[in-house]
This record gives sequence, C-alpha cells and structure tokens, in this order.
Amino acid sequence: MPSEIKAISPLVDRLIRLIEESHCVAGEELAVELALREALGNAVVHGNRLDPGKLVHVHCRCQRSTGLSIVVKDFGSGFDPSAIPDPLAADHLEVERGRGLLLMRSQMDEVSFQCGGTEVHMRKRPARKLKRRTRSSKESDGRRSNISTQLRPIRAREKGTC
Repeated sequence: MPSEIKAISPLVDRLIRLIEESHCVAGEELAVELALREALGNAVVHGNRLDPGKLVHVHCRCQRSTGLSIVVKDFGSGFDPSAIPDPLAADHLEVERGRGLLLMRSQMDEVSFQCGGTEVHMRKRPARKLKRRTRSSKESDGRRSNISTQLRPIRAREKGTC
C-alpha cells in the first residue's frame, strides 16, 4: 500500500470483506477493522512519515481454526512502544500519543511490536462456536481456495528479516 492516507480505506474495506467471507472471526470484524485502520494510519503517518517513496506492507492470514493474524510493516525508523505514555494514566489524559496503541490492544486479542517497532503483529482468535451450517465439501473447498488466493499468508520469519 502506498504511504497515503487515502489508500487506507480501500485496502481496509477489501480486507474486511474477505475476512467476513472467511468467517474466521465471525462477529468481530468491526474490532479488526478499527485496529487495522489504526495500525495502517500509524504506519503511514508515524512510520513512513507520508513519504510517497515508501510502502506499507500488510500480511493477513485468516483460518477458521486459528482465527486472524495481521502484520503491518512500515519502512520508518521504528519506535519503542514502552516509551509511549499510558493515555489512561491521570497525568497523561491530555497527551495525544498512545491512544492508537490502546485502541489496537483493546480490540485485538494479541498485539506486539517487532523489528524495532516497524512491524505490528495483531491476532484475533476465532469467535466462540456458532451454529454451523453444513456445506458440501465442494463448497468448502471452493471457499478455502478462493480465500487463500486473495489473502496472502504470513510466512515464518527468518532471523534478520527486519
């Protein structure tokens, strides 16, 4: 994705549509959307500093059995998330930094920062068991292959890939 604010909504809208179709986090799509928009906004504005020569990479893996994993990577200088003040602390209520991190953490089950803060890893576990509809194996196989071709899976990272 280019480092432009206007590129965020089309990407998020497309990804959320695919996530909804996969049913990997059924009923939790709004939470994922909020966290994803914040992560992308941070990557564009704070990471890449709106530099049109830099991209934001998004990797998404969605499976009914394991849920959703999203990695957002920017090409900025990174940051130390522990240095960001807690926006809920009484003496930081008016500080404008840290609210996005709080939002991401509140909406996702796991959030971590890797590669010196240039990557945010987010995970949402599958929703509680819903009443399952039965499908023919042909329909299930078609849906699985359709999603796998549209959402690029996260590959195991090798050491030194940051």
